[in-house]
Amino acid sequence: MSRLNYHHLHYFWAVAKEGNLTRAAAQLHVSQSALSTQIKQLEDQLGQTLFRRVGRALQLTEAGRVALTYADTIFDTGNELTSLMRDGKRSSSATPGTKRERQMLRIGAVATLSRNFQENFIKPLLALPDVTLVLQSGSLDELLTRLSIHGIDLVLSNRRVHSDDNHPWRCRRIARQPVSLVGKKRSRGKTFRFPEELADVPLLLPSRDSDIRAGFDLLCDQLGIQCHVRAEVDDMAMLRLLARDATQDSADSVALLPTVVVQDELRSGQLQEYCVVPQLYENFYAITVQRHFEPPLLKTLLKRTEADVLSARD
Repeated sequence: MSRLNYHHLHYFWAVAKEGNLTRAAAQLHVSQSALSTQIKQLEDQLGQTLFRRVGRALQLTEAGRVALTYADTIFDTGNELTSLMRDGKRSSSATPGTKRERQMLRIGAVATLSRNFQENFIKPLLALPDVTLVLQSGSLDELLTRLSIHGIDLVLSNRRVHSDDNHPWRCRRIARQPVSLVGKKRSRGKTFRFPEELADVPLLLPSRDSDIRAGFDLLCDQLGIQCHVRAEVDDMAMLRLLARDATQDSADSVALLPTVVVQDELRSGQLQEYCVVPQLYENFYAITVQRHFEPPLLKTLLKRTEADVLSARD
């Protein structure tokens, strides 16, 4: 195996940082053609394309982003060596005895997804000192577009997506939780009678676009129950607030949602789980694409059990 040409790697690193071949060439005091040639030689040596042209700009490929991570570490270490030899001490950015390479993981979550679920999912990474976590929110279509060009590493969704020739999604269910009816704490001995009381209480429901709502409406049709819908909400964070604030409401509103959404309120006693709705579930999916270089952090997260993902442990 041939040894890595660090001169070529430095040229690649400069172009990746600058994002423009012309400016990088001027900065390095070389011609654009010479710079292009040496980057091409590095790509040939690595057997991977590092850049793709988008309009007039250069965009890193997946392999290019991996190479840039290593290049950052290599040149930071070189600066540290120079500082140590010249000044007798490490540069201020270095910490003796620690590994300096940082890992980055970029996660997109559908905007309406439970914030508690998202926090539970990423919690193992928050205690790691050498990890940078980037969280993005948006519609499923927006996030899938970013995923397809490797702008993010993973999409969290409560809707399954199916792959095709143009979109080879890898969609796996990482958790499933029953959906419950919750409300303010009732007096001792007064239980919620399901399904008899459904027609008597104002309900806070997910919007009609959600799978939960579709399943609940079908159940009510089968039972012949006409419900009183007080609010329809497409955002689980807002549904959580309405459920929590309904504890101050004499109308005794009841919310339909997975308990992970209100895990803190249930634990504190501010809300009470009245009953689990039969055969109604919220599914949580992790969507990725096939990659040559899957981040190790991603593998770690996806190996967790369903119980671990849904837990609210501190």
